[in-house]
Amino acid sequence: MTTPSTAPAATSSEFDYVIVGSGSAGAIMAARLTEDPDIRVAVLEFGGSDRSIFVQMPTALSIPMTRDKFNWGYWSDPEPGLDGRVMDCPRGKVLGGSSSINGMAFVRGCAGDLDQWEEAGAEGWNYASLLPYYQRLERTGFGDDSYRGRGGEVGVGNGNDRLLNPLYDAFIAAGEQAGYPVTKDYNGYQQEGFGPMQMNVASGRRQSTANAFLAPARKRPNLQIITGVLAQRVLLDGNRAVGVEVTRGGKTAQVMARREVILAAGSIGSPTLLQRSGIGPAAVLKEAGVMPVVDLPGVGANLQDHLEVYFQYRCTQSITLNGRLNPLSKAWIGARWMLTKTGLGATNHFEACAFIRSDKGVQWPDIQYHFLPAAMRYDGRAAFDGHGFQVHVGPNKPRSRGRVAIRTPMAEDAPSILFNYLTDPRDISDWRKAIRLTREILQQDALAPFRGNEIQPGFGVQSDDEIDAWVRENVESAYHPSCTCKIGRDNDPMAVLDRDCRVRGVANLRVADSSIFPVITNGNLNAPSMMVGERASDLILERDPLPPSNAPAWFDPAWETRQRAGEPQRAV
Repeated sequence: MTTPSTAPAATSSEFDYVIVGSGSAGAIMAARLTEDPDIRVAVLEFGGSDRSIFVQMPTALSIPMTRDKFNWGYWSDPEPGLDGRVMDCPRGKVLGGSSSINGMAFVRGCAGDLDQWEEAGAEGWNYASLLPYYQRLERTGFGDDSYRGRGGEVGVGNGNDRLLNPLYDAFIAAGEQAGYPVTKDYNGYQQEGFGPMQMNVASGRRQSTANAFLAPARKRPNLQIITGVLAQRVLLDGNRAVGVEVTRGGKTAQVMARREVILAAGSIGSPTLLQRSGIGPAAVLKEAGVMPVVDLPGVGANLQDHLEVYFQYRCTQSITLNGRLNPLSKAWIGARWMLTKTGLGATNHFEACAFIRSDKGVQWPDIQYHFLPAAMRYDGRAAFDGHGFQVHVGPNKPRSRGRVAIRTPMAEDAPSILFNYLTDPRDISDWRKAIRLTREILQQDALAPFRGNEIQPGFGVQSDDEIDAWVRENVESAYHPSCTCKIGRDNDPMAVLDRDCRVRGVANLRVADSSIFPVITNGNLNAPSMMVGERASDLILERDPLPPSNAPAWFDPAWETRQRAGEPQRAV
């Protein structure tokens, strides 16, 4: 059995703060902490440069996600709720982390999501308190000043192709015809509705945290970015974190922290690093051959993710991206992007979206749509010959919970990941609603000039049993694993962190990334992960929090009326 390493009396690699992970939160913390020239920070990243054209060009998003150079390449264990399928779980292994390989959709989540965090035990992590941190990090040219940021580092745009392809507006109009609202800014006053999708793309380039935060900060002499190192374990002096043991090329080194060690390795990396350090569920650690130091049963538990399926239709007009997937078209798109940073290379192509509620008993949106004017897979291949379009859809507030657990003490060995997708019967019911509502939306008149045959699911999929079977066979991860080191109250035995992101039972050790969410948000996770990095920076430096916002958020007054009347309802 391996005993967690103890720090030596002295080392030449010593910093004030050591941050493990350069991703959505880690890069922001590195930049914010080193604004003080007297603070020395080391960022540890196993991946390498993000300068590849495939990382920087938005339309190439499917390439880094499927390359070992940029992706950890995790897979789940056989999923019991999906007939034993194993599911892909890509995570960024590059400067910028997953913000350098994701789909660039910029979604904060709705106000109710963040208020739910506080209700779940994350005291002070509510919408009013967190909105100012979203505003601080972003730079937008649209929306209401009460909700949007103007001078931040991360450029957020509405894309550049929506007006060029009529399918985007047809999808939004179909939602309105089906009785849903239209929202011009789902990150503003009202998330619910159909409208243009926002992406963290600016001047035609991906706005990863490596581009937005690390690139300007790396010129500072008090920031050292150390790539190619694999974090094996947190070094402990008793119950106090004092550094990180790393390996590179078969050699071991120690990077010491005078003040704190901060884990920002993501929802898979952070809990497994804690476990290898002897911090986590004692039974899991012992089985993996690690001596427990602090028994924290919540480390690696509470794993949540979003699932999605593709609704695909043939398109009766030759206006889709399927006509641009040939080598010559791709070469032209790439050349134009390299020369001008414009054109189809400068977008992720998800330029229309929607957030809806699955029924009147739901307080805020729990289903999300990404619309794509093409019928294709995530790897960039066409789904069928000819032209088509698709919408990605899935319920966003699952009740099923999974876990992450190390198998051995070595970071080189992939952990056991089990999401337990669809093992809660309520999730199955939500999927039936999502499929039926989606079909109703896509059959509206606004899409009639473009709509051909339904390719999948196909109109033969109608009954509950048929929908259930099709979903189990075809559903895919939306790549949003989260919640494995959750913030919670002192009396919650599964809470890993206190409200200040400090690991319970260990001094000078924090976690700040998507693993700290108590509950997954209704949307893509890059934006809330960046917000965590912003807020955690102030917590680490013991600064006064930003003043809470008084900007109102939309709510359904009929929901409150039903609540007063005692009608059945639920928060998602």
